[in-house]
Amino acid sequence: MKEIKIGLIGFGTVGSGVVRVLQENASLIEQRLGGRIRLHRIADIDLERDRGVEVPHEILTTDAEAVLSDPDIAICVELMGGIEPARTFILKAMKSGKHVVTANKALLALHGAEIFAAAQEYGVRIGFEASVGGGIPIIRSLREGLVANRIISIFAILNGTSNYILTRMTQEKKGFREVLKDAQRLGYAEADPTLDVEGIDTAHKLAILAALAFGIRVDLNDIFVEGISAITPLDIQYSSEFGYRIKLLAIGKGDGAKVELRVHPTMLPAHHLLSTVEGVYNAIYISGDAVGPTMFYGQGAGGLPTGSAVVSDLVDLCGDIIKGIKGRGSHLPLVSSQQGAIKAIDEVVTPCYLRFTALDRPGVLSTISGILGKHDISIASVIQKGRKVKEAVPIVMMTHEAKGRDIHHALSEINKLDIIRAKTTLIRVEGDVA
Repeated sequence: MKEIKIGLIGFGTVGSGVVRVLQENASLIEQRLGGRIRLHRIADIDLERDRGVEVPHEILTTDAEAVLSDPDIAICVELMGGIEPARTFILKAMKSGKHVVTANKALLALHGAEIFAAAQEYGVRIGFEASVGGGIPIIRSLREGLVANRIISIFAILNGTSNYILTRMTQEKKGFREVLKDAQRLGYAEADPTLDVEGIDTAHKLAILAALAFGIRVDLNDIFVEGISAITPLDIQYSSEFGYRIKLLAIGKGDGAKVELRVHPTMLPAHHLLSTVEGVYNAIYISGDAVGPTMFYGQGAGGLPTGSAVVSDLVDLCGDIIKGIKGRGSHLPLVSSQQGAIKAIDEVVTPCYLRFTALDRPGVLSTISGILGKHDISIASVIQKGRKVKEAVPIVMMTHEAKGRDIHHALSEINKLDIIRAKTTLIRVEGDVA
């Protein structure tokens, strides 16, 4: 039985998950592959911490060069994360003729074109199934299962931390800061949660999905990104009264010459499948012109789910090595020479939820409505719960479809009024997700 030797750089949560999957399912993998995957070398700066798996001490090293320069290693698995030195390691592995598997979504989002061009130049392949959606096989589904489709839209929950926080806020009527502290205590959120709660991690993943779905090269700076830290229990309460749920969504829409790519809190109808995705789970809802709507659901992070995706890439690459197949996968969508034309958020048209904090005085509602009307924004419904005291109260409106530019100009004018006591909350609404 042919044996393929692999090297692993990064022995953290995902790295140890990969080792565990390879060990516990070794016989099953060999049966399906018709060969054996041998873990030949593991590099990590910390060799003392208990990972919950045992490996021979002699394959451990603190020197990544031991993996990169070993001629017996056919595939290098990069699981250290971050931009550097991960980028340098991957490029060096490719230059030495090694295939690469990575879960590094930030690196691919920022430097994907360079890395995939290098793979093409050196005649190697790169597997990146684990970069989006953890154990959900969304990369392979887009590249293979949905290849006959023109992708119309993507709506996705891609960050378990944010989804967990919003779920708890919805179920328990707690504030963002309180739930965030619980999430950090339970290990669902990092000590610095910025990448997760401000939508940056989701934007990295959307950039990869968009390149695959729409065949364009995406500049991360062109994706509109807004996080969930400003969402309050009051917004969640009002969204429920309107029949909606709030989710942090990655949204991609093919729209003729331009593509919509945006990440922000979104109000979805409560009956939609994505509204039922709770806790740390992820889901990707994709519509194709031939297949119609499809949804992929599962654990979007964690050692074993993400390790499962890494091993799926390993099996795929090893299968080609065993069969002597070269050049498969030479079509690398992230290398597209076509820079995507991304629609600016001011051009995006959606219904909107607006929560004003205004003094409880006669004429306030008509003043706000008048400014909205002046900017071609029509009101679908209003909730106003005033109190018989002279203090700020919430006025909540749902608008019909409005252009982002008009909303921006109207709110700029309204927020300057003496009757307004806080910056207006804006949440975009997707009422027709199909």
